[in-house]
Parts: sequence; structure tokens; C-alpha cells
Amino acid sequence: MALLAPGPRVLCRDLCAAAAPREAAAAACSTVGGARSALGVGLWRGGGGRGASRRRGGWVKAEAAYFWDASEPVEMDEIDSMDKLDAALAYSVDNNQPIIIDWMASWCRKCIYLKPKLEKIAGEFPGVRFFFVDVNKVPSAVVKRGNISKMPTIQLWKDGEWKEQVIGGDKAWLVMDHVREMIQKYK
Repeated sequence: MALLAPGPRVLCRDLCAAAAPREAAAAACSTVGGARSALGVGLWRGGGGRGASRRRGGWVKAEAAYFWDASEPVEMDEIDSMDKLDAALAYSVDNNQPIIIDWMASWCRKCIYLKPKLEKIAGEFPGVRFFFVDVNKVPSAVVKRGNISKMPTIQLWKDGEWKEQVIGGDKAWLVMDHVREMIQKYK
């Protein structure tokens, strides 16, 4: 069983909210900076800007240590035909595991940016297989089967059925957090 830690932005948000619940909406954290706590982990809470008062914000001591994910990226398999899509869906049914399909285009900058991040997430979930489809290189029947209209679209399939998707228009860390949540929900 894999142990998953929240992303640094989620950790920062949660620590700031715990330190000052009434200021949680306005709190801004930075995981970059010096070590101010005894554990060597500190977060600056307070926002503002250059003239922000240290009294208003202040350093928040992290209650638990946060370790960066050290998993190795796993190269995603390409789906370039209806047969390969059917084989990927059959794998999901046979092994009772979800699969992730990244519908992308070679001209899409966001797609190209997200692909290595998805490969990194693939290293975090050893039982889940990750695939990508370049929509410009496959027959239109494959794209219609996925019901794709925007790129990048990242879908989770389980038991041969589409379960959930995220369209990658958000910031990359939001998309990756949503992908992690989808996998945990259906794993």
C-alpha cells in the first residue's frame, strides 16, 4: 500500500489554516525560505508584501515532517489504435485496477507540460497503468470513444467504463492533485 503525502501547496494551506483559522482565507504561505523551527521546517504565514509586518504573519511550525516524493517516473504507454484502447480497457477489467488515459495533442503546450508530471504520478501508483493518446495520430473513432472535445483531458477508466475526468485547463499542480484524488477514490 502506497503512502501518499499531500502536495506542498496543500500542506502549506493546511498548516496556515490550523495556525490561524480566522485568517485562513487571507493567509499566504511560502515553502521556500529558511528553517525557523526546531525541526528545520518552517512556513511563513502573513502575506502582504515587502512591508508586511512579522507580527501580523509570523512563522508557523510544522507539526510533521514532509518528505518529497522520491518515486521514479514511469513512461506512459501510447494508444494509437482502437485495438490498443480495447486492450488497455481489458487490462482494467482483468486486474480490477483503474487506468489513466491522457488525451493530448502534439501542438498543445499544456499537454506537453503535463505529460512528465503524469509520468511522475505513475511512479507513485505501481498498480495503475498510465496511457496517452495523441488525438492527431489516431482514427477519429478512438477520440469519439473517449468523448474528447478539449485537450488535455485526463480520464480515469475502471472495469472498462469511463468513471471520472479532469480537463487540464487549471494550473498543473491542481490538475495533478485532482488526478491523485481520482486514483485514490477508485483504487
